[in-house]
Amino acid sequence: MQIFICDDEPQMLTDIEKRVSECLTDSNIQTFLSGIELIQCLETENCDVLLLDIDMPDITGLEIAGHLAGQEKRPLLLFVTSHDELVYDSFQYHPFAFLRKSCFDKEIGAALTDCVRELEHREKHFCFKAEGNRISLLLSDILYFEAEGNYLIVFFKEGQYRFRSTITSVENALSGYGFIRIHKGFLVNQAAVRLWGSEQVQLSDGSRLPIGKSYAKTAREQFLRYMRT
Repeated sequence: MQIFICDDEPQMLTDIEKRVSECLTDSNIQTFLSGIELIQCLETENCDVLLLDIDMPDITGLEIAGHLAGQEKRPLLLFVTSHDELVYDSFQYHPFAFLRKSCFDKEIGAALTDCVRELEHREKHFCFKAEGNRISLLLSDILYFEAEGNYLIVFFKEGQYRFRSTITSVENALSGYGFIRIHKGFLVNQAAVRLWGSEQVQLSDGSRLPIGKSYAKTAREQFLRYMRT
């Protein structure tokens, strides 16, 4: 696994590198004291996981995240910061996790375990029959499922398919793979959520979906755990 770490504090950078190397002993780690140096490196090299400080002087972590947004192969982004209040500002950049420097030693192990699992899940598929054909979609490409009577519509990055199933059965089948039931009629890939509001969520493709009152508390808690893991 290729891991990049960027923090403008030398001691913090050393500490993060040490903890990451302890958690993932076979990983290849590169460190950067400057966001500009990081961006220059990302122009020629790819990484699987990026641990990124938000508050840096030359260019902020949020600005770097915005720069990465258009890349086809985007790393799993883990924001590292001492400012807890920035977690909501980071949502629009779709981070994989948000780590607090004050709790870094406690949180990093679980976060990296989830990174490994997510990278493995990206190779997993959801299979079903639609229009007489056997369809296989990467889980990472799926945005959400919408119930329509005895059918479901699966929306993905390139389009949609309609197939016979129930939203509960698909929810159970994808349990543990990062899909959140936000409404009786909607099952959402939490990795596709860009903004989480009180009554609706906005996805990476611009879609806005309602949050059902009976699902709101549990769904929000699940999403916040995902953001902080």
